[in-house]
Amino acid sequence: MAKKKEAWLLLLLLLISVSVPGLQVWALKPPFHLRDVLPLLPRQVSWPIMTRLHSAVDILPVFVGAASSPDNVLEWKGACFYENKAWMVFHNKSQTEYGGGTLHIKVSNAHSWTCMDLYIFATPYRVTWDYYFLAREHTLEIKAWEGKAEYDYVKNHGLSIFLLQAGMLGTLQALWEVFPLFSNTGWGENSNINFLEKHMGSSFEVRPQPWVTNVSADDIHSGDFLAVSKIRGRWGAFETLEKWVSGAYAGHTAVCLRDANGKLWVGESGHEDEKGEDVIALMPWEEWWDFELTKDDSNPHIALLPLHPDLRAKFNESAAWEYALSMIGKPYGYHNMIFSWIDTLNGNYPPPLDANVVACVMTIWNQLQPEYAANMWNEALNKRLGTEGLDLPEVLVEVEKRGSSFDELLTIPEQDDWVYSDGRSTSCIAFILEMYKEAGLFDPIASSVQVTEFTIKDAYILNFFENNSSRLPKWCNDGDTVKLPYCQIKGKYRMELPGYNTMQPYSHMNERCPSLPPKYSRTKDC
Repeated sequence: MAKKKEAWLLLLLLLISVSVPGLQVWALKPPFHLRDVLPLLPRQVSWPIMTRLHSAVDILPVFVGAASSPDNVLEWKGACFYENKAWMVFHNKSQTEYGGGTLHIKVSNAHSWTCMDLYIFATPYRVTWDYYFLAREHTLEIKAWEGKAEYDYVKNHGLSIFLLQAGMLGTLQALWEVFPLFSNTGWGENSNINFLEKHMGSSFEVRPQPWVTNVSADDIHSGDFLAVSKIRGRWGAFETLEKWVSGAYAGHTAVCLRDANGKLWVGESGHEDEKGEDVIALMPWEEWWDFELTKDDSNPHIALLPLHPDLRAKFNESAAWEYALSMIGKPYGYHNMIFSWIDTLNGNYPPPLDANVVACVMTIWNQLQPEYAANMWNEALNKRLGTEGLDLPEVLVEVEKRGSSFDELLTIPEQDDWVYSDGRSTSCIAFILEMYKEAGLFDPIASSVQVTEFTIKDAYILNFFENNSSRLPKWCNDGDTVKLPYCQIKGKYRMELPGYNTMQPYSHMNERCPSLPPKYSRTKDC
């Protein structure tokens, strides 16, 4: 009986949320919309609908435009109010050198009586927000500009407006989708799996047990590649988002090396040291493997990708060791981490992401944690401009002065020989590919390949790896009914690496590649 009542209630709300013939008032303006009242329904009714209407990506704002003078009125359609206008009026009520301004926003034609729109407003120097429930003209006061730079920027380019398109309840629902991604629980693991299935089209097929392979280290050689996929906890969430934007089906990597005595080591950029900092490290295989088996609580799935015999014969171990030893203890490559993903003006941003949203997020981060933000991208942005010491607002202003744009700045390829304040910067995959470069695997085109532009996907699709399954170790995929072309050595779910081992390296590889889900198709010779 309870289920019947809930079904009738849902049907009634659906009728209310559309125009009902014969009911003149409701046809003009429905008092409720299904999305607005879903949280009031019993959870077993509302939850399946809400999870289909909203997901974690709905937490991202959408850039609707920049408001400038009354002579150039910005117009757009909101999530609640379908007709919106905005313009900026400059004034000097504060009696300061550059004065302030009033943003006027006129909202009208709401889809229901109970909805509201949420907005974020940003310049390179400030971020604020507001919400609108009533159909009328609203104002946002900026008492005084930070100085001439902000005044000139807004005068010339306007104040950026971002819509939280899911509305208040949808945004809260999106937060509820994001939060469990970081949870180091079964709930968190399932949330990461569901996100990747929904937004990437990935599949998580359960492998036959045992889910850990009895690996013989004697069969592992210098240059062999380790692809790691973590699916729970802090790193699981980070990797999930990284996979979504880049199209990679692994989120971390490491590389194997044998020393002159034949001892097997693992090189890794992103190893957490005793201070809790992520650094580049070399550790014995036994120590690394034991950590992954017993101490890594992110439920890592690991695949070993053996080098092709021809590449193994070409691999210069002494040069690889010289490079690896020169990098030990250096910080993980935060400086250039995001730049391997962004190659094009609009072909790398899964909706609703775009360069404006990236700039907005950077600005917010810069306000909350300026030191961390500076480490993440400020130096890299300065490298691209050929400047030194500019903070994020100054970078944004400098770009506009040069007649360029922030989205163009983000697409400038990273250069492997750039040296940052704390040394050369390499992410987990750049560290390995730089080692491959030093070891001769990219010859004779090594000088024209910037490996800091490679994502993890770009690395595992290189045709560097074993292509004859009969030469794989006997324990490779032991017990699995599906024989992968690589060796999965840990994990409940079968690891996918689409495009594995298929692409010949070429000059300026991966400097102009699109990467949009769900297919993540790349153009030829990008």
